[in-house]
Amino acid sequence: MTQTYGDAVTAPFWAGASEGRLLLQRCDSCGAHRFYPRPFCLSCDDDRSTWTAVSGAGVVYSKTEVQVKVLPGLAPPYTVAVVELAEGPRMTALIVGADGEPGPGCEIGDAVDVAWRPREDAPPLPVFRRRP
Repeated sequence: MTQTYGDAVTAPFWAGASEGRLLLQRCDSCGAHRFYPRPFCLSCDDDRSTWTAVSGAGVVYSKTEVQVKVLPGLAPPYTVAVVELAEGPRMTALIVGADGEPGPGCEIGDAVDVAWRPREDAPPLPVFRRRP
């Protein structure tokens, strides 16, 4: 994929995803990371930020098991979790197994790492894999 994906605020996130890097905005004033991308900091309301590569490490904060088919190519049951990243923000994402496919569930408090789920006409989606 060679064209820009997303709008002016989210395009850097998707550009990082295309390279297999998890990028978050980091406030230039207070240092807080944020996700989802926004034009201002949630901690101090400053509008200056820098896109920063983060570790992709996190902990399962909350989870649910999806039992109904929502998307083509994603057969239930599968687990969706809210992951609290080491840098602070929380992301909602699919939990995958070692093979990258929607896999075994997870428990609240499990350590996870970001992985990438390819898509045909768009940058890959961040997903999370339980840490062994």
